[in-house]
Amino acid sequence: MAAVSSMNKMYGVCFHAVRQTAGLKASRLLQHRAFRVSAVHRQQPFDSSLEKPQFPGASAEFVDQLEFIQPNVISGIPVYRVMDRQGNIINPSQDPQLSKETVLNFYQKMTLLNTMDRILYESQRQGRISFYMTNYGEEGTHIGSAAALDPSDIVFGQYREAGVLMYRGFPLDLFMAQCYANADDLGKGRQMPVHYGSRDLNFVTISSPLATQIPQAAGAAYAVKRENMNRAVICYFGEGAASEGDAHAGFNFSATLECPLIFFCRNNGYAISTPTNEQYRGDGIAARGPGYGMLSIRVDGNDVFAVYNATKEARRRAVAENQPFLIEAMTYRIGHHSTSDDSSAYRSVDEVNYWDKQDHPISRLRHYMTTRGWWSEDDERSWRKQSRKTVMEAFERAERRLKPNPDLLFTDVYQEMTPNLDKQRESLWRHVQQYKEHYPLDLYDK
Repeated sequence: MAAVSSMNKMYGVCFHAVRQTAGLKASRLLQHRAFRVSAVHRQQPFDSSLEKPQFPGASAEFVDQLEFIQPNVISGIPVYRVMDRQGNIINPSQDPQLSKETVLNFYQKMTLLNTMDRILYESQRQGRISFYMTNYGEEGTHIGSAAALDPSDIVFGQYREAGVLMYRGFPLDLFMAQCYANADDLGKGRQMPVHYGSRDLNFVTISSPLATQIPQAAGAAYAVKRENMNRAVICYFGEGAASEGDAHAGFNFSATLECPLIFFCRNNGYAISTPTNEQYRGDGIAARGPGYGMLSIRVDGNDVFAVYNATKEARRRAVAENQPFLIEAMTYRIGHHSTSDDSSAYRSVDEVNYWDKQDHPISRLRHYMTTRGWWSEDDERSWRKQSRKTVMEAFERAERRLKPNPDLLFTDVYQEMTPNLDKQRESLWRHVQQYKEHYPLDLYDK
């Protein structure tokens, strides 16, 4: 709710800015970054004597041959990468030249996320939490993109971007509190597991309905632009979500309103059980960008440096030029879609093993560090032991913590409790008192 409140304030800023703009003096207007107005967007003077198309909706020439445009007119978009699978830099000019400390932080965050995933996945299998979604194989897309952003940039996630939040400093205790829905949960136990959010870290609370975050991100980016805040918005989604109507709305709004927004698509091969060859017929998601007037790029999502470089440049230009960018990160979902899914029903073990053993973002970065003498077998053993201990300690604290006060079922909807909510709350407590042997209230926060 805190995140929603923050967004409401931003939308308020947007409408306030619209009302005030008409009254701004010329000197005040000069202080604001000029909004980009491309010549191709302006209506050209009408000249009936010219034998060329005058239609306002497109820039084109007449032809006298009947020919349909082929679907592969935009096909084979290349995949940008910096490192090969052995962690070698391919083109030195593309090396981001990150410090040893920064690269070690990348690796430790990626592996810590992996460790947290394993423990919470097993926790769900043991019946300790109700649901979980792992991030196996996609860690590079999280950390590479998160590192390229400014902390003030607003993040709209889908439900597989825990690493972005972790990189921004979200503590393990709050990850655990959310999954266990205990009294420390920022969402007060109202969301299902992995639906994180943090107002302090500018991470808008995740919602389950697919692709709703895409038009929301467009609105937030427009508000940010109107306020001239030198901030960007990044919106994560999967290739399956790109089939939703909300994706079209978000792409089109952001392009026509010229918003500083990065659309980050994690193309991991499967939308739950639907493979990409059943999801779309074109050349992936990046091919759609030109149709909306967006600059697009396809990157190797298992190469954390490629993701970092692409996101950093997209972020720089989105803010400087007020325009959206589309990044398609090609990766692979090694784990099941969620604890409700069994991916062995629709893909082979050999397929999964290939990506897990031969083209994993964590092993690729480890090869890079090992080659430079920044990481050893002893370092690996020590870190794995330490990180597991840290995660387990947070896990145990979360299990011992009380559940949220039941009264929180009725708060944060209205500023003042309405009469019907008062009646519902009174009815609840009468029921609980009448059948208190079935309700262990000692497990709930007072």
